[in-house]
Amino acid sequence: MSARRSVTILGATGSVGRSTLDLIARPPERFEVLALTANRDAAGLAEAARRVGAKRAVICDSAFLPTLEDALAGSGIETSAGPEAVLETATLGADWTMAAIVGAAGLGPTMAALRSGRTVALANKEALVSAGALMTAAAKESGATLLPVDSEHNAIFQCFDRDRPHAVRRILLTASGGPFRTLSLEQMRGVTPEQAVAHPNWSMGAKISVDSATLMNKGLELIEAFHLFPLPPEAFDVLVHPQSVIHSLVEYVDGSFLAQLGAPDMRIPIAHTLAWPERMETPCERLDLVRIARLDFEAPDETRFPALALARQALREGGARPAILNAANEIAVAAFLAKRIGFLDIASIAAETLAAYAPPPPRTIEEVLEVDRAAREASDGIMRRFAH
Repeated sequence: MSARRSVTILGATGSVGRSTLDLIARPPERFEVLALTANRDAAGLAEAARRVGAKRAVICDSAFLPTLEDALAGSGIETSAGPEAVLETATLGADWTMAAIVGAAGLGPTMAALRSGRTVALANKEALVSAGALMTAAAKESGATLLPVDSEHNAIFQCFDRDRPHAVRRILLTASGGPFRTLSLEQMRGVTPEQAVAHPNWSMGAKISVDSATLMNKGLELIEAFHLFPLPPEAFDVLVHPQSVIHSLVEYVDGSFLAQLGAPDMRIPIAHTLAWPERMETPCERLDLVRIARLDFEAPDETRFPALALARQALREGGARPAILNAANEIAVAAFLAKRIGFLDIASIAAETLAAYAPPPPRTIEEVLEVDRAAREASDGIMRRFAH
């Protein structure tokens, strides 16, 4: 990288945030950390802020501000708290902002960062799933650069000819298949949260690990990809690839396939966005294709994994449907992790919520958040019928 870059990390104590901090701490002279935010992990936030020399640390839940202040006493690091403080942090004008706040809570800060007109590395899947058209319009209006962090979308970004999108026939997002890829429906009926979060390849948070196990994650990624790359919905598909070596493929009209390969380590796509349009060294394991020896592929089974079919339907219907699907899934996954419902109930609750709630398409972020709130309320009521 040729120039020092100022950085803000929204969601610094989550999985993506920690991976980003790891990369920034290795060549600290290349980065100036303007701010870090977290939801409630004041201790983790304080430790990270000290380690990378952040100028500001912001905790979303104000109840944890005293803990943060105590942990940073004498450091000279500015502290603040509350959702409005997080929103303000997103507008500080960092050269590069990591949007890694999980869930609908990340919508407002991500939009604020895009409106600042700089570079936003997007790891908040819900931003594009729930408000894709609004987010991309905001980026276009401000001149912001939107870079995808999800390994699949980052892979597509590296292979997609943005100057000639008409030359692309289709995009294939790869999926590991999760820990239950070979199980029957009956076997999946009794799986536990502990089994669901034990991803065979990736180290991720509990919620996204469950989404990977249901294939909802891949369905949400289809919707996300639609907003990132200018192709019709039918041009996006999913391919199960258990080794997680090929992260996605782009097929061109002449029959060529371009694919990005790498170890299953989120620091690789994060580093791509952190240094873009240049490249930077990472400590990540290098692929040994001789040792790997084989790459397997299979079509996803939407009978055993109906969440993927639900996401395809939401993508085709558009409007508020993706936001409803995302909200219902979050409620159901939280209930599953709390052992209140079964694994197969997750997709059932999402399907019933989609059938029960049909608002008009949202036109603003505020309307998206209202759809999200109402969908959560509806899915919570539906979920009670499934609760153990």
